[in-house]
Amino acid sequence: MAAQIFEDGETYNQVEFVKRVNKSKSWAERSRWNGTGPRYLKVGRSVLYLGKDLNNWLESQARSNTGQGA
Repeated sequence: MAAQIFEDGETYNQVEFVKRVNKSKSWAERSRWNGTGPRYLKVGRSVLYLGKDLNNWLESQARSNTGQGA
């Protein structure tokens, strides 16, 4: 398993998540909408991510060559 960049027992908001993975807010919103992003929690109007879900999602994005599909 790759190094974890998120603490498993912590929660992260959208801003914290996208900052650590060097993506935009709109990317996170689009990935939630089309189902390609990490699992998330919806608490009222807030979106939260569990650290363990973010680490699992990042691990699932690992590829060993360019021929591997997403």
